[in-house]
Amino acid sequence: MRTLSILFVLAIFLSACQGDAGSKESTDDSEVQEQKEVSKQFTLTPFSPSPSFPDAQLSSFEYKEGAFAFEVANYELGAQTEDAPQKMCANSAQGQHIHLIIDNEPYAAKYVPEFEYDLEEGQHYLLSFLSRSYHESIKTEEAHLGQKIDVIEGQVASKEDISEPMLFYSRPKGTYVGENDTKKVMLDFYLLNATIGTDYMVKAEINGEEHMINTWQPYYIEGLPMGENTITLTLVDSQGNTVNTPLNPVTRKFTLKADPAEES
Repeated sequence: MRTLSILFVLAIFLSACQGDAGSKESTDDSEVQEQKEVSKQFTLTPFSPSPSFPDAQLSSFEYKEGAFAFEVANYELGAQTEDAPQKMCANSAQGQHIHLIIDNEPYAAKYVPEFEYDLEEGQHYLLSFLSRSYHESIKTEEAHLGQKIDVIEGQVASKEDISEPMLFYSRPKGTYVGENDTKKVMLDFYLLNATIGTDYMVKAEINGEEHMINTWQPYYIEGLPMGENTITLTLVDSQGNTVNTPLNPVTRKFTLKADPAEES
C-alpha cells in the first residue's frame, strides 16, 4: 500500500513538471513570436553630431520679377562642411547651400543667395533653411524662414510667418548611386511650431514599415533595397493621430542604384 502511495505521488509530480515544461515552452514560443512582430526590416540610427553653426543667419528674402534674393550672414555658401568625409552619406560637391521648399514639394538646392525661380501665382507655404554640404538642415531660429506668401504678377505681394504646426520633408531625395551613398541614407525633415517628444511625434513609413520618431534630428536609414523606395512622413499628436494641418502627410519617392564601376 505504501508503495502504491509513493507511485501515485510521483506520477502527480511528473505530470506537474510536464505541465510546467509545456507552459514554459508555450511562453517561449510567445516571446519568439513577439520578437518577430517587433523586428524591423529597416533601421533608423541618430545621425552623428555635426558642426552647429550657431551664428548662421537666413534673415529675410525678396521675390520679384521671377527671382529670389536672400540675406545670408555668418555662413559660407559653396563651402564644404568640414566633417563631410566622415558622414559616409551623400554629399554635394557644390558645398553648403540653401534649401528652398515650396508647398512641401521637393526642395531646390541653391548655392548663391540670389537666383531665378518660377513661382506660380497664388498663395504658397515657403520654407527655406541653411544646409550643410551633405544636406543636413541647420535647425535654429536664425537659420530658417517659414512664411505664407501671396504671389501676384511675378512678385511676393504679401507674406506672414507660418503659425500652424507644420512638418516639411527634406531628405532623402532623387537618386543615390554607389555603396557610400546607398548604404546609409539620411532622413531629415523640418518642423515649424511643433515640439516633438511632448505634444507631437513624426511617423515615418519607410516602404510601408512604420517608425515613430520623437526627437528632432536627422537619422541614418539602413537596409534599403536597390531601386525605388517610398517614405511618408506624418505629423501626429501624442496619441498617434494625424494632425489636421496643411500639407500633412507628405510622401516622397527616391531611387538607389549600384555603381557599375563597383560591380566590375
